[in-house]
Amino acid sequence: MTGLGLPLRTGEGVRMASKDFIRQLEGYGLTTAQILYRMPDHPTFLQTYIWQDYDLAPRFPVLIDFLEFWKRELAGPLHSVTITHAQLIRPAEFRAVSGEINIH
Repeated sequence: MTGLGLPLRTGEGVRMASKDFIRQLEGYGLTTAQILYRMPDHPTFLQTYIWQDYDLAPRFPVLIDFLEFWKRELAGPLHSVTITHAQLIRPAEFRAVSGEINIH
């Protein structure tokens, strides 16, 4: 059973849906952030870190939590963050099937 209460049937039996797929159905989209930060030993140099996870636009709570962790736990101070976001499954693209027809 999935978080939506729907089993996924495959040729090998019933399997659980992935956590990421369930999150997409709940409105999460793939978010990528390019994080520029200063090197602790050489503050004139910038280093790039790419972060990617499923998040809710436009508030981005998952990314905000990660950035708060970064500021609290890591030595490299943030310079800038560039965000891109894509809804991979849109309401018009997903349609629940209510029945099944078997053709021999």
